[in-house]
Amino acid sequence: MAKTKTIFYCQNCGTQSATWIGKCRNCGEWNTYVEEVVQSSTSGKKQTSLHQSQAVRIQEIDSSQNIQRINAGIEEVNRVLGGGIVPGSIILLGGEPGIGKSTLLLQLALSQPSAVTVLYVSGEESELQLKMRADRIKQKSNNCFIVNETNTQTIFQHIDAINPHIIIIDSIQTLQTNTIESSAGSISQIRETTSELQRFAKTTSTPVFLIGHITKDGTLAGPKVLEHIVDVVLQFEGDRNYGYRIVRAIKNRFGSVAELGIFEMQQSGLREVSNPSEILISQHADDVNGIAIATTIEGLRPFLIETQALVSPAVYGNPQRSSTGFDLRRLGMLLAVLEKKCGLKLNAKDVFLNITGGIHIDDPAADLAIIASVMSSLFDVSIDSNTCFAGEIGLSGEIRPVSRIEQRINEAKKLGFKRIFISSYNPKDLNITGIEIIRISKIEKLLTGLFQG
Repeated sequence: MAKTKTIFYCQNCGTQSATWIGKCRNCGEWNTYVEEVVQSSTSGKKQTSLHQSQAVRIQEIDSSQNIQRINAGIEEVNRVLGGGIVPGSIILLGGEPGIGKSTLLLQLALSQPSAVTVLYVSGEESELQLKMRADRIKQKSNNCFIVNETNTQTIFQHIDAINPHIIIIDSIQTLQTNTIESSAGSISQIRETTSELQRFAKTTSTPVFLIGHITKDGTLAGPKVLEHIVDVVLQFEGDRNYGYRIVRAIKNRFGSVAELGIFEMQQSGLREVSNPSEILISQHADDVNGIAIATTIEGLRPFLIETQALVSPAVYGNPQRSSTGFDLRRLGMLLAVLEKKCGLKLNAKDVFLNITGGIHIDDPAADLAIIASVMSSLFDVSIDSNTCFAGEIGLSGEIRPVSRIEQRINEAKKLGFKRIFISSYNPKDLNITGIEIIRISKIEKLLTGLFQG
């Protein structure tokens, strides 16, 4: 009979230790070691692979055969993955509970053509629950198989019987293997079951989707080695107060991590949003102060976002600085530049900033729009609704140029904007008509041109 022994694992990085230690030697985190019972091998002999690998010269590798990606059936998912699903890839989808992870992958399974077979393995929901969700989505497929199972050995038996083209695991924290005695969801079980699925995916060229839980601080539950094993890590995020959801690539071995897909949660499931600018810009009957439109880019996609600012006297002593959807420290820097270069007295004012749609932006091109919205609220003067902005603010108050300015201007023109403020240092030979391009070099010029012009 096999002997069992106790091993301590770091919950952050997965490093093993024979005894409990306070600080991990690998990642440096404190109090992350947990005790787990694992089963040792019955024999002291090491297993050797029957296939002996050989080293080859890189020039001898045949690269003429291009990888044929699989169409996910959802264009927004194809965009984030870099053009489709790569055969043999392991894709990890993480997100908060109830955000729509299972709905998204069930829609993906039901969107496949009749020639593609999908096996949906659920360890959290019953077959009836999944059927009720599929009826709500109103999509039908004759080649989507559902199985309620958590044991990997039994799952592989179902795989051999069905021979699917795509496998979906919901979720990886519910799986367990017979080779380890610890309970499902433990670090050793997550690592071992993921490794088994990885070996299967690579040897059979079958893509595998894994749904992963996240912790309270927003990181994926389980050891960090889980993110190293998989090929793609997708984050499914959104604000519960809004119906919009965003799929963002954190890691992608087969494409860019700058792309994102946007969905709208409806009663019938997730709807793809092909033009995010229309949902991120609010419709106002009258001109409202404190609002400016920023032209931003995420990956290859340009879209316009509405920024809202509120500047009011600080009645509670210390002025407040609050930001939703934008880095609070960068907002503080922009306010300091306004005070220094334009002489605006903001040190006794409360400043609140909000990015509409419940999304978070990191594009520095939004700086100019944020500055404009703060000025608009401070002076109580509205900005023309046909005006948008694209520029980065430097510490000396200069308007710095941003990348792909032509693409930003064309997107603004397509949505009906009449003029756009950009940096004077952008290329002069922009062959764009139908929209007025206003070039400025300093934020002082924005103040005079926008509110005193």
